Formats: sequence, structure tokens, C-alpha cells
Amino acid sequence: MHRRLLLDLLERHLGARPGDRAVAMRVSAFVQAHPDCFLRSCAEGHITGSAWILSADHRHVLLTHHRKLDRWLQLGGHSDGQRDPRRVALREAQEESGLARFRFLPEGSDPLPLDLDVHPIPAFGDEPPHLHLDVRFLLVAETGQALRASAESNALRWFERARLAEFVDEESLLRLERRAREIAPLPVP
Repeated sequence: MHRRLLLDLLERHLGARPGDRAVAMRVSAFVQAHPDCFLRSCAEGHITGSAWILSADHRHVLLTHHRKLDRWLQLGGHSDGQRDPRRVALREAQEESGLARFRFLPEGSDPLPLDLDVHPIPAFGDEPPHLHLDVRFLLVAETGQALRASAESNALRWFERARLAEFVDEESLLRLERRAREIAPLPVP
């Protein structure tokens, strides 16, 4: 089954984060019910991958001001047929930031998601409203790279992690930061 990699990843995530049971089961049920879950043509919704990107010194997080949604968000996007959400998160981080070199945290050959989120996407143009079932990973950008915003962004910005709540109030972003601090605590000034 072409969805097995994701289903196994969700199961392992649930072992590490039992508090995510409801959202993990919701994503798993969706994946099992929709063989086309990795494609935008799955009208009810689709799997997306995103990245919570820390600076090399772990002091900042990179956000994009999303052109369609008109708000600051983590970088990420559609699977477009890619069955491995880790690859989706990495590809989207590279495409949307202009940065090429990242590493996953925690380090290892088989990183688990930092977070799962299911959120509605409003109708836009010819696209009807639908769900994004987002599998989110923690990445660290290597130093010595210049940012370059994609056409999907109004802007890219490094935000101080210690002051993030002054700039964003969306619970899913604040949850990503709380979880990132469990793995990569804020450096002591």
C-alpha cells in the first residue's frame, strides 16, 4: 500500500506523543479512506508537509507571510504525489525560503513529526474549501545562506523565538514553538 510509510510514521508519532491521539487517528482515518490523499485533486482535503525552521544558533524561527492566507505561517505545502511527508517538508522549506541546506531535529535517519495539524483552507479562486492534514517537522537551517522568498510569500522573516508570542497568536504556531523548545531549548543569552 502506497500509504503505508505515512501510516507507520503516524503510529510511531503516536507512540512518542500519546496526547496527539485524536489528531493522529483523524489523519490516519483520512489516509486510509482516500487513496489519493497525496494529491491536490483529493477534493475533501490532502496531506501536506511543513517545517518549523530554526536558525543555526536556535535563537530564531523562520516564518513566511503567506500571500493567499495573508498571515505569518511556517513554511510548507502540498505533497503533490510525494508519499514521504519528510521529503515534502524539506522540499517546501527549500522552495519557499531559497535556502538549500537543512538538518532534521532530533537528528537521525528517520525523524518523527514535531506536530500534526488538521486545518480548513478557505475557498480561493476555483479551489473549493478543503482540509490540509499537515505533518510538521523540525528543521535547522545551516549558516551562510541567503533567504529568497517564493511567489507564494509576501515576505520571509526570522523571528526571535523568545519573543514569538508578541508577533503571532495562532495556537498551532505557538504549539510548534513549545514543542520545538522540548527538543531545541532557547539558548541562554
